[in-house]
Amino acid sequence: MAYRKIRFGDFVRSISISQTQVNYNDLAPKPQVDSTGKEIPYTAPRVELRGLDIYRLLQPYVSQRFREQMKAVIPLATYLILFQLFILKQGIEDSWIIGIGLFAVMAGLMLFMEGLKLGLMPFGETIGNILPAKSPLGVVLIIAFLLGIGVTFAEPAIGALKAAGSIVDVEQAPYLYALLNEWSDTLVLMVGAGVGIASVLGTLRFIYGWSLKPMIFLSLAPTLGLTAYLMTQPQLKQILGLAWDCGAVTTGPVTVPLVLSLGIGVASAAGKGDSSMSGFGIVTLASVFPIIAVLSLALYLSLSLSPEKIIEAAQINNQNLSTQVSSLQQTPWIEMIGGIRAIIPLVLFLFFVLKVLLKEKLRHSGIIVYGITLAVIGMILFSIGLTYGLGKLGEQSGSLVPAAFANLPHVSDSPIYIYEIGVGIAFAFAWFLGFGSTLAEPALNALGMTVENLTNGVFKKSLLMYSVSFGVALGISLGVLKIIFSWNLSYMILPAYSLALLLTLISSEEYVNVAWDSAGVTTGPVTVPLVLAMGLGFGNAVQASDGFGILSMASICPILSVLISGLYIDAKIKKKNELENVTEEVQVSLG
Repeated sequence: MAYRKIRFGDFVRSISISQTQVNYNDLAPKPQVDSTGKEIPYTAPRVELRGLDIYRLLQPYVSQRFREQMKAVIPLATYLILFQLFILKQGIEDSWIIGIGLFAVMAGLMLFMEGLKLGLMPFGETIGNILPAKSPLGVVLIIAFLLGIGVTFAEPAIGALKAAGSIVDVEQAPYLYALLNEWSDTLVLMVGAGVGIASVLGTLRFIYGWSLKPMIFLSLAPTLGLTAYLMTQPQLKQILGLAWDCGAVTTGPVTVPLVLSLGIGVASAAGKGDSSMSGFGIVTLASVFPIIAVLSLALYLSLSLSPEKIIEAAQINNQNLSTQVSSLQQTPWIEMIGGIRAIIPLVLFLFFVLKVLLKEKLRHSGIIVYGITLAVIGMILFSIGLTYGLGKLGEQSGSLVPAAFANLPHVSDSPIYIYEIGVGIAFAFAWFLGFGSTLAEPALNALGMTVENLTNGVFKKSLLMYSVSFGVALGISLGVLKIIFSWNLSYMILPAYSLALLLTLISSEEYVNVAWDSAGVTTGPVTVPLVLAMGLGFGNAVQASDGFGILSMASICPILSVLISGLYIDAKIKKKNELENVTEEVQVSLG
């Protein structure tokens, strides 16, 4: 590098800052007095903003947050549209409706995430810090359980489960249809109960410093046992995809932060929150227990109702709906009611805990009310966008992809390719969809940075991101093949989780924590509805019994890939240490 000499005077002049001193009296208004000589208090005039001024103030604030949602939605939508146009050679139906729906998804997520940060997270942080100090452990655990139920109803992606109910054929899968329609509220409640149990166990783990390994084995034992039993029941095995997919739906932007803040607050109050891995594990437990809950509900439903009664009731309901539909069951009223039902009960519960149990004042109440309002409006917009944007696009793409290899009545000139090439195109479509969407997930980027810091750079951020993305891509591709070839999901789930348990047994605690939690970051509020709708549309196109199971495979495969990566890193470190020891011994022997 060449250095240039300058004079010291030029240097001083170049870095000097010109200043102009202004007398404060020239800025302050001159005092006014009344007739008695008493000074009149000064009242500042109201600030008047032009439309241009308001735009300049809000534009940086809104555009940054809107761009974050655009990065999640637009690449996925563009990929699906281009694939449909150029590979499948099919036009986009209702493109303008889908476009408006996708905009509603982005705007709704932007408002919801901002409302979550301003309106709901302050509740969680305050309760998490104060509740353990003022209440006994039993009360804390009850609050954690109820909070788990409340946050499940507030998850944006949970609405995708109810939306999926209209796509399921009642005659092919009666119990699946019943769970997603008449029993949909009970289904969400059971999923919430599973999250509540996970929240309780996660809080206890934070307090007592329990290892995650035994909890994984103990929770998966009944889960795999129920799966193996339902696999033998012809009518109930169709529930398995939904049950295992529910584990992926629950770990979203509402559940994890609120439940985690409570658990870490309890651990801090107990003086045991200083572990570098204390934040891991809650996502894993919140993914497993909802599966048990849904499997148990399906078992109860099979003992209560016969398939014939479900089909008869569905036909009667469809006739009633076709003759008279209430205005409250139409857009946008149904989304407005759903948004209020999702957010307001959770807020009232948090407010009750804060005011009645903790007797704490609500600080910055104006900002919190503003945040709650944003969250409700955002949930409503997201629900509308889910119906007309993500769900519609996912279902359309899923129903058209089989045209690459199968003869579909609703697609002219199908199959487009010979069978083997068409199946390969469907596999590649799912693989690149999973890999690209996961690699762009902001939560994965944050997890990668955290893991690299906690492992002192041993587990690189890039390695984690590519391991998780590869696992999700493989999982989604296997899920698509499961639908094409009508594979039994249990034959895929049971071996995969058995291998995961074996790898967990021989892996270190740190990598177990990271691997089992990594599956949760891949199931965001955009990916879940899109993959669900795509899978159901795909299943209907090839006349499969159900289109569920893709998310469940997208959850287990990244666990396997990260565990294998961890073992590879450990092997490299061990080999390096052995080489260094041998080198040191040789140097000592040579004197």
